[in-house]
Amino acid sequence: MLVWIAVGAGGALGSLARHALNRLVQHEWPLLRFPLATAVVNIAGCAVIGLLAGLIASGRLPMRQPWREFVFVGVLGGFTTFSTFGLDTMTLARGGAMGAVAWNVIGQVGIGLMAVQLGLLVGARL
Repeated sequence: MLVWIAVGAGGALGSLARHALNRLVQHEWPLLRFPLATAVVNIAGCAVIGLLAGLIASGRLPMRQPWREFVFVGVLGGFTTFSTFGLDTMTLARGGAMGAVAWNVIGQVGIGLMAVQLGLLVGARL
């Protein structure tokens, strides 16, 4: 039960951080016709998850499982799930599973975009 609370609390913190960063970027560049706030959040999340995973894997940052779930699933998951997609993809690539990398990228990005389009079409007709 404690892990669920930790993930929920971390998710709340990550969501608040995402909203704050979105607001900051939109305040600084309000007329930009590119989704810069989303890009900044996704790239920052990828950098943080990569840094933390590298530190943990090297043994320089010991982190017990409940804290990993708080940080990775909660905070970073609330901030952006794109970071998890990036870490999963790089883990597959580093393991030499290039076919799985291709399917992961094509499946999540390609099929995800098709799912958004389908949702838009269905939502417009309801």
